[in-house]
Amino acid sequence: MKFPTLHKSIVAAIMLLIILLFGAFGYMVLEHSSFVDGLYMTLITITTVGYGEVVHLSEEGRLFTMLLILVGVGFVMFVFSKITEAVVEGELRAVYGRLNMKKKVSDLSGHYIVCGFGRIGRVICKLLHEDGKPFVVVENDPKIIQHLSDLNYLFLEGEASDDDMLIKAGVKNAKGLIAVVSSDADNVYISLSARGINPKLFIMARSSGEPGEERKLLRAGANKVISPYYIGACRMAHHVLRPTVTDFIDLTVHGGELGLRLEELSVTDEGKVVNMTLMDSNIRRDFDLIVVAIKRKAGEMRFNPSPNTRILSGDTLVVLGEYEKIKGLEKII
Repeated sequence: MKFPTLHKSIVAAIMLLIILLFGAFGYMVLEHSSFVDGLYMTLITITTVGYGEVVHLSEEGRLFTMLLILVGVGFVMFVFSKITEAVVEGELRAVYGRLNMKKKVSDLSGHYIVCGFGRIGRVICKLLHEDGKPFVVVENDPKIIQHLSDLNYLFLEGEASDDDMLIKAGVKNAKGLIAVVSSDADNVYISLSARGINPKLFIMARSSGEPGEERKLLRAGANKVISPYYIGACRMAHHVLRPTVTDFIDLTVHGGELGLRLEELSVTDEGKVVNMTLMDSNIRRDFDLIVVAIKRKAGEMRFNPSPNTRILSGDTLVVLGEYEKIKGLEKII
């Protein structure tokens, strides 16, 4: 039976205490020594220090000392070997873990790089993980690094604004980068570095909402700038002003008792609905889904498209309906 590390430590400490007490009381009985002298003799015997005997040993005392050497020294050597084994094994495991992590990160492609694992970064990573999207976190706080390891997320320890670190995170092959460190200045540097390495990368950056910060982030190369404080304030206001609308949006975006989801689906060249009108595609009839909007490849957004709107390759359909039926539509487009 394998005991946890803490359990093993407690057992070893108890066994050492038993040996020390056994030796001390043994010398007290056989040589009529004091408890302190008996404990001293036991310690110098089992540790093989041998500073000098404070108790004159009789024949019985010598036999007892030999027994104590066999039991005590063997136990001490066993404990030290286990400690050494644990240290070496731990170091090797840590080295192997770092190498394995770097190998997994280097194999990523079409992934997201999340710079910062604070309160916002944690939520983003949780949602990416739940949706099955590949991502790697870049963080420099050792305490947070341990938490990332416990969550089994891919991560790299270092400064996200450093070009070499972004390259190690696979910024050249990444689909997008999300800069959510606590400082606006750091997010500017991260956006600037990432844009310089990969001009086609989609970059989303967090802003504190201070005047001028959004403009600086956009100039640095961010495609989208989000202020969590502004969004949070708007959300709270909408809950007061339009509670029913807000509740419906929450249910469709996050799923809920209605069983509905609001999702976006990309239309490919091989899709069965390419160049068809919405009416001819039979999306409503076959999948019972509502096409809320169509985003063209060029960026044009068409809300509540008419039945005669044509579906083109590269379009993104925003659909509302049951999750399983959305997945069914995704397979044919």
